Amino acid sequence: MYEFRPIELGNTNIIEMANLLSEVFPETKKFTSEFLNWQYVDNPHGKVVGFNAYVDGDLVAHYATIPVLWKIHGELKKGLLSLNTATHKNHRGKKLFTQLAEKSYKLGKDLGYEFVIGVANANSSPGFIKKLDFKLICPLDAYLSISSNQQELQEFNSISAWDAESLFWRFQNPEASYSKTKNSVFSKTHIPIVKSIMYRGKAVSALALRPSKSILKLHIGHNCKPTGLSLKIPRKRQPSPLNLIYRALNDHKIPSNEEICFRLMDFDAY
Repeated sequence: MYEFRPIELGNTNIIEMANLLSEVFPETKKFTSEFLNWQYVDNPHGKVVGFNAYVDGDLVAHYATIPVLWKIHGELKKGLLSLNTATHKNHRGKKLFTQLAEKSYKLGKDLGYEFVIGVANANSSPGFIKKLDFKLICPLDAYLSISSNQQELQEFNSISAWDAESLFWRFQNPEASYSKTKNSVFSKTHIPIVKSIMYRGKAVSALALRPSKSILKLHIGHNCKPTGLSLKIPRKRQPSPLNLIYRALNDHKIPSNEEICFRLMDFDAY
């Protein structure tokens, strides 16, 4: 009944994927053709890896990952970031998500990718862990602070490897609003006086972003907590508690909670 195809990136394909994602998530306005082109096509680390399911030529389910580059135990590895998944309401309960995901991971492995990393909420975490063999690395922490300073990152041997080209691409997201100070990049949140801190580093000076005027900073991630006075937001007070999950596509050692640093810019929340 269902026809499974690797994601294609023609204009018509982009539009149909944007339409399905927008229909499944009507409260989210970001799923435009421009956004998917940025996310799926323009990424300097490579194009989207994923699968679609069709019935009589109509797209009914979608799963996508995008390439990322990480230093895992000190070695550079090509991986995939688990991103967008959507199933039309008339086709739920058919295990389409797990089928699309497994096909995507096999394709990714065949293309030389070594792992899949992702952020799952409380509802989706059990499915990834029990049905797709992901390992829970840790819950993500959230802090409010008046400072943008964070703990030093050099001590972690498993951390995303952003370079000038990928940083430039990351902050070209057409559905987000970024600003910066001397060495930090921020994203707008739904609270006017709060901005989320995305990235800190010397490379910020080369980014053409408007100046930031934030008062409170939101820090989300793992092992990148703010220094100085801050307030940790309890998980029960977070709108959607998030978990960092990981699946190896070969036999390398999965990084532990203590070894890995994960920053807000490493996934697609902003």
